[in-house]
Amino acid sequence: MKIRIGILGYGNLGRGVECAIKQNPDMELAAVFTRRDPKTVSILTPGVPVCLVSEAEKWTDKIDVMILCGGSATDLPVQTPAYAKLFNVVDSFDTHAHIPEHFARVDAAAKESGKLGIISVGWDPGLFSLNRMYANAVLPDGKDYTFWGKGVSQGHSDAIRRVEGVKDAKQYTIPVESALEAVRGGQAPDLTTREKHTRECFVVLEEGADAAKVEAAIKTMPDYFADYDTTVHFISEEELKRDHSGIPHGGFVLRSGHTGWDGQTKHVIEYSLKLESNPEFTSSVIVAYARAAYRLAKEGQSGCRTVFDIAPAYLSALSGEELRKTML
Repeated sequence: MKIRIGILGYGNLGRGVECAIKQNPDMELAAVFTRRDPKTVSILTPGVPVCLVSEAEKWTDKIDVMILCGGSATDLPVQTPAYAKLFNVVDSFDTHAHIPEHFARVDAAAKESGKLGIISVGWDPGLFSLNRMYANAVLPDGKDYTFWGKGVSQGHSDAIRRVEGVKDAKQYTIPVESALEAVRGGQAPDLTTREKHTRECFVVLEEGADAAKVEAAIKTMPDYFADYDTTVHFISEEELKRDHSGIPHGGFVLRSGHTGWDGQTKHVIEYSLKLESNPEFTSSVIVAYARAAYRLAKEGQSGCRTVFDIAPAYLSALSGEELRKTML
């Protein structure tokens, strides 16, 4: 019997989940739930119903895991605890500073309903979190470094689009190569925010907008650009569509550490990702963890989990015997 997956929210992430389900033969898409008029939502999988979110509670016995594809700012803090009362759930909540309180709310809801929830699944938080944890456990005497990019930051791009005079924009986060090489060389430098990343912006202006004023507003924006070396390019709408329509991303997690009696032996652990589509890759991680949610729930477990709590074998469609034979 296949694992029946529901998708709540059909944007870039929801479409990515749908594609990932197709690549996992032990899963099937049961239904897609949307806040839009279902008649206006065209999905890729033939024969699968598109329903209003208000109808989700009628599907509790037809869905094994509900994957929540809303945003972390306003959707998931409300949706994940609410749907954990009805379904086993997986989300990609990525506001690092608020993960502890989000975990507590989902844990309470899932324990009350006897369901299993896994939060903050993706590549950061997610796979990068695991690599930071493994590296810290192996090299307790050391320093962590995380570099993001080169890639599109959807949050920063949205922040630029909110600047008066901006019609459209894309922003790329770019690691500073000299800083990355210093860490790879085992130098363990102390790096400021500005020394680790630069930001490059491609902006389409509204007609008649003051380019100098827009550039100043972007470069001085607190929390987003003020602490970084930022370059702003003004381009046409056609150029933006032609050259910047994708959503690539990636990054590096490194730990530089020491072993030996006197701590004189250097080591560097590095994990990297180069992603042509940020949402499609994130979706693929989420779908693997949906398998884990299903298996844990079948074992009678309930409450909230993060990637730290899930044994790797729960993610794989292969049996323990197959894993030991082919991958160990």
